[in-house]
Amino acid sequence: MSEATVIEAKNLSLTFQTNDGPVHALQDINLEINKGDFVSFIGPSGCGKTTFLRVMADLETPTAGEITVNGMTAREARKNRAYGYVFQAAGLYPWRTIGGNIKLPLEIMGYSKAEQDERVARVLELVELSGFDRKFPWQLSGGMQQRASIARALAFDADILLMDEPFGALDEIVRDHLNEQLLALWARTEKTIGFVTHSIPEAVYLSTKIVVMSPRPGRIADVIESTLPRERPLDIRDTPEFLEIAHRVRDGLRLGHGDDV
Repeated sequence: MSEATVIEAKNLSLTFQTNDGPVHALQDINLEINKGDFVSFIGPSGCGKTTFLRVMADLETPTAGEITVNGMTAREARKNRAYGYVFQAAGLYPWRTIGGNIKLPLEIMGYSKAEQDERVARVLELVELSGFDRKFPWQLSGGMQQRASIARALAFDADILLMDEPFGALDEIVRDHLNEQLLALWARTEKTIGFVTHSIPEAVYLSTKIVVMSPRPGRIADVIESTLPRERPLDIRDTPEFLEIAHRVRDGLRLGHGDDV
């Protein structure tokens, strides 16, 4: 593993034991994610995208192979608070204000009230929600709630941000806006991001690297290094370079389905 490698999976597999027999969720995954990468995972439903993200976060345990995060086991990395995690749903507590929701992990970690207040103000500014700390989740739109969820994951300043299809339930206009905001946030913070999506345009627009996964058992069908510049206006999606990468992703998904048995 090089000094720039943040996450590395070697021959990683995961099989769930169920009443109906074993379910092979991941098979022989080999992947390196480098510091500052924005890596999207795309593939059909049930292909193991979210499972792989959860393995990185020590929310699932592989049955074969290994994974390291910052040179540690996933469990050690979790205990060292190496990452923030954003789920598909915002998961905000309705009885807590937005500021209170963001403070929750900071309270658990024992930060002082002054430090909590400073961090809440900083991350709300990062996600363009300054002034909303006293609002309750029900007073915010779905897109704003997801931005608050991202702020909560950023609050303790982990170097890695893992995001499980955070914009999948939003309409296209809001999704485009949040994609732009996420790229700007990534540029400002220089974090390493792992991002699960079902959207080819979203994966191509956001990523420095796109991991195309096959149907179960989840394998890596292709790893595409993006040639797009890091600064990307939305209209880059109309360029030949963008369409060429999107075509390769689509081909990878098609070939991956061809391997399914």
